[in-house]
Amino acid sequence: MNEEETLHDAEAQDTATESKTEEQTEATSDEGAAANAEEEAWRDKYLRLYAEFDNFRKRTMRERGDLVRSAGRDLTEAMLPVLDDFERAQAAGDGQDVEQLKEGYLLIGQKMKGILETKGLSRMEAKGAEFDTDLHEAITQIPAPEPSMKGKVVDVVEPGYKLHDAVLRFAKVVVGN
Repeated sequence: MNEEETLHDAEAQDTATESKTEEQTEATSDEGAAANAEEEAWRDKYLRLYAEFDNFRKRTMRERGDLVRSAGRDLTEAMLPVLDDFERAQAAGDGQDVEQLKEGYLLIGQKMKGILETKGLSRMEAKGAEFDTDLHEAITQIPAPEPSMKGKVVDVVEPGYKLHDAVLRFAKVVVGN
């Protein structure tokens, strides 16, 4: 019976080994399935995030383009009455006195200046001020008419302008040397 018991024990061990191997295979396949599911979840999350960012980028580019196209719209609308005034002045120019035309053009100029000032434009006063490279562009240097004018702006060839405290155009000036 020893041989039978030994044979029976060997069969039992083989059966136990097979069941352990099947359990390990099932556990491994369960872990693999879980890993695949997690990988798919991450892949899906990544694709959705990428698509969302791509849509954001396209929307931002479209909005920026619209902003550039319509940037001067409010200023253009504000200047239309000035254009109308110029056209009326040209039409009425025949047979009018030169002084009346001059006065009309001065009024139109004041209206235009007022509109630009309401939009944030301001003229920089440079004559007599210290020469500043952040505000002025030196066209030429001349001998200073007075010792106190040395290094200062003697004459303004073209005025400078600021738009909301940022230099829009540098003043072209003559500096005393």
